[in-house]
Amino acid sequence: MAGICAVGGAIGYAKGRSVPSLVAGVGIGAVYWYAGLRMQRNQDHGHDLALAASSLLLFAMGPKALRTRAPVPIAMSTLGTASGAYFSKKAYEDRYGV
Repeated sequence: MAGICAVGGAIGYAKGRSVPSLVAGVGIGAVYWYAGLRMQRNQDHGHDLALAASSLLLFAMGPKALRTRAPVPIAMSTLGTASGAYFSKKAYEDRYGV
């Protein structure tokens, strides 16, 4: 997810000179990268950080997907939803040992 978000932000900037796309894509990608690093090292709150990044991705791209019906916002909101569900389940398991 880190790479997808970072590359997506860079493509958004390259196509439309959209600085917000670049900042958001690289920023969310960095949060995913840091969360993955924490998970790999078995440190606390890696799944929580990834869930936060997924939620941010969904809430940033969801309204644009509904408004424009463009394939990239729809794909990014779908990825945000799916990864949010996964990381929510993993965070719950980490916290409650299920």
